[in-house]
Amino acid sequence: MRIVIAEDHKILREGLKSLLSTVEDLEIVGEAADGLEAVRCVEKYRPDLLLLDLSMPKMNGINVMRNLKSRFPETKILVLTIYESEDYILESFRSGADGYCLKDANYSELLIAIKSVLDGNTHLSPGISEKVLSGFLHDRKTLKPLSSWDTVTSREREVLKLVGEGYKNKEIAGYLYISVKTVEKHRSNIMRKLDVHTSSALTAIAIEKGLVTNKATNPEMTSPLPGDPQESHLA
Repeated sequence: MRIVIAEDHKILREGLKSLLSTVEDLEIVGEAADGLEAVRCVEKYRPDLLLLDLSMPKMNGINVMRNLKSRFPETKILVLTIYESEDYILESFRSGADGYCLKDANYSELLIAIKSVLDGNTHLSPGISEKVLSGFLHDRKTLKPLSSWDTVTSREREVLKLVGEGYKNKEIAGYLYISVKTVEKHRSNIMRKLDVHTSSALTAIAIEKGLVTNKATNPEMTSPLPGDPQESHLA
């Protein structure tokens, strides 16, 4: 089974790669340090499983799943994260997650999660109440009604994340392979939907919604991907 690991912390990514490489029938075919790179790895390698952190630069895990799941439904996605709140869990499964595993799980628990998802099952970490998952799968009426934030599209959230990280329109266009005019349209739509009127207000919302992690609002804090132009609610 072919696996791509998407995790922005190099030590953790290398540790996962080292551990999983020893497991028979598992092959690590790619690794990514940010969300855009995760998308490109799946496009390139078409893995059986994407092991995905939620909180990453450039594109968070939620938007990665929204981007990939409709195009590559055969690729299973196992979220590996520190977040155990109901909002993160429900949003992950809404966005296409096949499993949700906490980072404080031990190695054997992680292997169980990987094999369960690869076998076509939905996996939820034992440390999380099963009521959260059952509420999503069997009683969608319990989900909250749509808010103004819920109307912001996946692409608009990608743009908002990059705005929050301090990138200019031209740089955002380069990252997302869209025109500057399209970026401006997305920004205008976001401002209209959320009733904000300044770039600083957009940045504040990006931080509030967890799109920007570690207050990474300086563009120089994130290096461009090799071969890139110069450089989608929850992290």
